[in-house]
Amino acid sequence: MHDRTAQANSFGAAAAAYERGRPDYPAAALDWLLQARTGAAPRDVVDLGAGTGKLTRSLCARGLAVTAVEPSEGMREQLASAVPEATVLAGAGESMPLPDDAADVVLAAQSWHWVDTVLAVPEVARVLRPGGTLGLVWNVRDERADWVAALGRLLHPEGTPVTGGVGVEGLADHPDLFEPVERFDVPWTHTLTGDQLVDLVASRSYVITLPDADRETLLAEVRALTRRHPALAGRTRVQLPYVTECYRARART
Repeated sequence: MHDRTAQANSFGAAAAAYERGRPDYPAAALDWLLQARTGAAPRDVVDLGAGTGKLTRSLCARGLAVTAVEPSEGMREQLASAVPEATVLAGAGESMPLPDDAADVVLAAQSWHWVDTVLAVPEVARVLRPGGTLGLVWNVRDERADWVAALGRLLHPEGTPVTGGVGVEGLADHPDLFEPVERFDVPWTHTLTGDQLVDLVASRSYVITLPDADRETLLAEVRALTRRHPALAGRTRVQLPYVTECYRARART
């Protein structure tokens, strides 16, 4: 539990690397997550665990009124600078500084696996309007590509842990609050430089919390991979395949 708490609280220390290295989210994923079942399209959206605003900026670009809720002060600083049109608030999934029935949609991108669903599911239901949507989304590296699998072995010699979908099962514990969960996957490719790939690794919570010497050794191994692997050597840009896993559940009316 200590390691998990330390990792959950670590992101502010690497906010700049997070902003440089982490991917955005594909438009097809947002189209599905924001899809209204009936009636008017959503207007008021909460980006929960917004980080540096990777999802927030895409939501604002769609003309939505976005409230970004983020517990890390370092992340909020990056977020407010990157997406000034969003309302940025300190908070977490278990306690959002928002009134009842404040949002048409609550989205959690790359963050739901950190929440305590016993507290967060009722809290999201409180903030959502009746019939509103909770959307959960994760960018998951596609390790069917050989070099991505090699990267995964560097990061996790004992096997890459699953984060995509973690915590979704907590919604089933509240059938009075949410309808059954739906799922939609989007395969896509993110283009980044070798330096951005290193930043991507450096922004992972388990890397941030490593002892300094171990972290530098790992990042050196990632740089060596970009120089030596046949799929990467000599390339100025890297094609990193992802599968974006999307889940949504409608709030009971």
